[in-house]
Order: sequence, then C-alpha cells, then structure tokens
Amino acid sequence: MSLLDDIKQRRIARGFKQKDMQQRIGVSRQQYQQIESKGNPRLDTLELIAKGLNSELMLIPDEKKRQVLAILNEDNDAVSEIQSLIDDPWQGLLGDTEIGDDE
Repeated sequence: MSLLDDIKQRRIARGFKQKDMQQRIGVSRQQYQQIESKGNPRLDTLELIAKGLNSELMLIPDEKKRQVLAILNEDNDAVSEIQSLIDDPWQGLLGDTEIGDDE
C-alpha cells in the first residue's frame, strides 16, 4: 500500500470527505483530490495533511516495522472491544449463550 493510499484510508476512517480537507489543511478540494489520486506532494504538504488527519509522519526502520504494526493492530483490537462493550454493555454478564441455545 502506498503512502497516498494510507492517507486516503485514514481520511475515510476519520469520517472526512475530500472537501473537509480544505478547511483542515487549507487546500482546495480539487488540489486535495489530485494529491490523493496521483499526486507527488511536497514534504510540507504531507505534514499538513498528516496534521489535518490528527496523525504524524514518521520514518520507521524496516526492522521495527512489524513491531509497530503489531502495536497498532493491538490498539485497533482494543478499540473494537471497547466499541463492542458500548454497543452491548451486558455482553458476557449472563454467560455466552444466546436465547434459544439448548446446550
């Protein structure tokens, strides 16, 4: 996955549309669209985009990449677990059986 794909994925995950980025980073929707689709943005533009997406650009050594990804995935798992509890605060309190189970 390319950096531009990561940027688009992060924007979507944050619930932003391309037009929202105009206000967040100060570029027009058309400029932002071009950056996401086939752009070759300058470093300062990438830093603005990262800041607008509540993120940070980092260089991660290849030998540490797997560890960093594992940590990020753990955070995603924790968020999923928390969201699951928010959606169903009674989850697990009465056992793991559902209505109609005849174990």
